[in-house]
Amino acid sequence: MIVGIDEAGRGPLVGNVVACACFLPLNPPFIPKDSKKLSPVQREKMFSWLEQNAVYGLGQASAQEIDEVNILNATFLAFERAIDALIQKKDELKSAKFIIDGNRFKTKKDIDFQCVIKADNTVPEVSCASIMAKVTRDRQMAKLHEQYPQYDFLKHKGYPTPEHYAAIKAHGLCPEHRNSFTLFK
Repeated sequence: MIVGIDEAGRGPLVGNVVACACFLPLNPPFIPKDSKKLSPVQREKMFSWLEQNAVYGLGQASAQEIDEVNILNATFLAFERAIDALIQKKDELKSAKFIIDGNRFKTKKDIDFQCVIKADNTVPEVSCASIMAKVTRDRQMAKLHEQYPQYDFLKHKGYPTPEHYAAIKAHGLCPEHRNSFTLFK
């Protein structure tokens, strides 16, 4: 049994980092790919299938937690929360092999894990976790856009684009901005 783990939202200036732990009890009817290599429409279609057919757990760390513990530790926290949510759904998965996209992870959990760089390109479970995390985070950014349309979060998803920096300069920070990431204090 393999469980893939990946995240979305490490680089943006705003919002949560979202992680997913994903187990595939059956093969998907699509070729899993890294979410960054898929269009939003492709991701949404795959997400719908995964939501119905995969066993997954989502975990998040807020902008405030990112500011408190730094983005790396907040990512580890989101990973652990995703693992907890997954195991809550299917307890026997705690004995699975956890493949984590990236070069490091630390946890006090008694799990068998391996970090694999670019696993979201090579391990289907990690690719699917990438899709689940990205769609979940993008949906959160759509809700933040409704609250704070002046930042145009729908367009840049909170990433540090020139447009985003211009909006921060014009409007200041919103409560969901990561204060430790911004240069406008």
